[in-house]
Formats: sequence, structure tokens, C-alpha cells
Amino acid sequence: MSEHTSDNKHGLSAAENISEKKLGLSALVALVIGSMIGGGVFSLPQNMAYSASTGALLIGWGVTAVGMICLALIFQLLNRRRPDLEGGIYSYARAGFGDFIGFQAAWGYWFSAWLGNVSYAVLMFSALSFFFPVFGLGNNWQSILGASAMLWLVHTLVLKGVQEAALINTILTVVKVLVLMVFICAAVVAFRLDVFSSDFWGRLIQVDNQHPALFEQVKSTMLVTTWVFIGIEGATVVSTRAARRNDIGKATVLGLLGCLAIYLLVSLLSMGVLEQAALGQLKNPSMAGVLEHIVGAWGAKFVAAGVILSVAGALLAWTLFAAELPYVAAKDGMFPRFFGKTGVHNSPETALWVTNGLIQLFLLLTLFYSAGYQALFSIATAAILPPYVFSAAYGLKLAWRGESYQDGESRGGDIILALIGTLYGIWLCYAAGGQMMLSSLLFVPGIAVYAWHKSSLGAPLLFKPFEIVIAVLLVLLAILTLVMIAQGQIQLVS
Repeated sequence: MSEHTSDNKHGLSAAENISEKKLGLSALVALVIGSMIGGGVFSLPQNMAYSASTGALLIGWGVTAVGMICLALIFQLLNRRRPDLEGGIYSYARAGFGDFIGFQAAWGYWFSAWLGNVSYAVLMFSALSFFFPVFGLGNNWQSILGASAMLWLVHTLVLKGVQEAALINTILTVVKVLVLMVFICAAVVAFRLDVFSSDFWGRLIQVDNQHPALFEQVKSTMLVTTWVFIGIEGATVVSTRAARRNDIGKATVLGLLGCLAIYLLVSLLSMGVLEQAALGQLKNPSMAGVLEHIVGAWGAKFVAAGVILSVAGALLAWTLFAAELPYVAAKDGMFPRFFGKTGVHNSPETALWVTNGLIQLFLLLTLFYSAGYQALFSIATAAILPPYVFSAAYGLKLAWRGESYQDGESRGGDIILALIGTLYGIWLCYAAGGQMMLSSLLFVPGIAVYAWHKSSLGAPLLFKPFEIVIAVLLVLLAILTLVMIAQGQIQLVS
């Protein structure tokens, strides 16, 4: 590392300070949108309509909009109040609740990020089968070979520098948003109010031979929205690469509002094109079926092409996040030091090699033992949610205690904002249900890794009382989860 410059406010090296100026507002917004819009948006019509009516959909989106906007504003608040915290969602958990919680937040987020990229790679080649049937479901040897080539192409892009990778991500984000706008315009033309208002409260809906109550319908929509907004924290994860600190909060809010508008239009307009029962029976990506109904057979292939481009962009964005987080955590002393090594272009070289090496390993696992990958994916899926809760709770703690506030400065609005965000984060964990319980199987090994890392540094392993309580509860929850899996009460996704 080169010597620190005199104008470096955050104690970064000169090389890091140069890279900090490379990502402007547009690139950060593209990273937020690119990470949130992956493959899920293309399945929204069916996912939403399967067990929810138009009325329930409107209520669900209303609650989601309030909760997610609050979370976005909390990230903006934390970025403004604590500009010294450069690891984003992980740093907030650590600053608010100590090393143990910070490590677990980083551990769960990193695991979810890179394992999620395995599913993106499989999904991309599954979508390619629309044009090249040889790829099948995306998990045969042809697909794994292609996915591996894509993985190391992305790896090379990031090694050449975060700025170059972010530029490619920006281009892919613009293209996939244009694809979604084509669908939205077509749906506006085909929209019929009588179809949209038909069975508005879902009295005719049947799921498993039952008529779900309105609350259950609303809950089912929010189970979907829990996942389509993952990535809202993207700009905070790469905060050390931002040209201006203020852009991080702006990018988070702008990216969230852009994605919210797209998700609302895609799901609600589809309810006015096909009746709810017909939408609920479409194969995914269901947007293909809706556009095919509007414009003909070419519509399905158009959407399939959109899925490929969208997933490619999401794969690139999440590769950046998955490498950046252990890199920042290593600089903070929370991950092994070798994760903090950078390359010629100041990219997180070692973290990138380790992360993509794991992705490659699990791509091979999908070929030879797909059930094993699916089991681990189930375990990791919800592990990304607790850091949201801890970030919002830290915002609440900061505002409540008046830390980083001037004497007499108003805090009431921030307290209310952070309280709503915290409650919504807890709701996300509740909505995840069994997936949240499965994630305990990931966090328990994290306790052992944390203890090993502390001992390797020669640091005393001193757990605070509340950390001991959390560790014990995690172990008990993991045992309960294993029992419920054995009894068939919790299912691993297939």
C-alpha cells in the first residue's frame, strides 16, 4: 500500500483514493437497479397472480412501497451520518452491534451473494434454451460449460478494474430496462379495465382447494416482493469506490424508486391483460406468456432474450458485491487478511478468486449432484435478510441516542423512519418463513469461523452477554430446523 495522502478523510491509501473517484451517480444507480432486476421480474405476473387478487396485490404493493422506501432512506441516512463506514450493510451491523454481529452479517451476505450467482448462471442458460434447445434446463454439461466460460469472462472484467465492470453493467442495465419498457408499453395498449377489476378481492381464488382470506393473499404477494428487492443496498456495498459520498444515498433511493415503478407496472398491467386464473397458470418466465398473448409467438422469445441480458447484468453486479464485501471486511480485520489483497487495477483480486472459485465448484455440483446445491441454496437464501434488520436497527439506535447529531437537531422524523424500517425488516424475516429457519444452518458454522479467525489474530474471544444469547439461540434454532427437516415440516427448494 502507498502512503496515506494528507487529504484522505477516511484513511484510504492513494491507490484506493483514486479508485474512489471512478464510480459516479449513474454507475451507482445502475448497480442498484442491475442487482435488483435479475430474473425475478420476468416471473412476477404468475408469481403474484397465483394466489392473490388485484385488490390484495394493490395492498401488498402499498405496504412494500412504504417499507422499502423507508429502508432506502435509512441507507441514505446512515451514509450521511456515518460516512466513515465504508462496508455498507455489513459495516452498519458491526458499528451498531459489535464484531460478532458484524461478522455474521458479512458471512451471511457473502455466502448468499456468491451462491445466488450460481443460480443466475443456471437461469441464464435455461433461458438460452429458448433459442438453443441443447441447453435444456440450464444444468446439463453444455450449460455448465457455457456458464463456466461466462463466469471467468466476468472475473476478467472485474480484474481489469471495478470502473470497467461497472460500465458494462450500466450498459446491460439500460438494455434490460428498455426490454421491460417494451413489455410495459404493450401491456398498456392491451390493458382492459373489466379484466383488471374481475374478482377484485379474490373470492373465486382457490389454492390447494381452499379459498385464501384477504390477509393470506396479501402475505403471498409480499413473499414475492421480499426477494425482488434484494440488492437495494448495492451502492453501500461499493461505497469505497464512489466518487462522492452523497451519491451513495441518492443512488439507493433513485434505484429503489425506478425498480418499484417497473415492478408495479409489470404486475398490475398484467392483471388487466389476462384474468387472474389464467395468469396463475402460466409457466415462468410468465412475462413471456403475457407478451405472447399480446403480440404473438415472437413475444416469448423477446422476453427470453430479456431474461438472458437481465441475468447477465445481475451476475456482473453481484460478482462485484460478492468480492467487495470480504475485501472490505478483511481491511477491517473481520475476514482473513488475504481477502484484502488488490490487483494491478485496484480490484479485490484475492476475494474475487476465492469467490469465483467457489461459484465454479458449485456449478460443477449442479451437474453431478443438483440436490446438494439446491439444499445449500435453500440454506443461504434468507441469510441476506438479517443485515437489513441490523442496518435499520442501527439507524434507530443512532437517531434515538442522538449520535452524530448536533445539539438541538431534530431527530423525530429519523426515529419514526428507522422504526418503520426496522419493523419492516423483521417482517421480511417473518415472511421468509422456513427459509429463514434454514439460514440458521449457515450462521452456526459462522460462529466457529469467527472464533477461529479471532484466535488466528491472537485476539481474545470475548463474547458480550447478548452475543452469547444470540449464539445459543442460533444453535437451538439450527437443531430445531434439522428436526423439522427430518419430519418433513420444512422442505428444501427443488
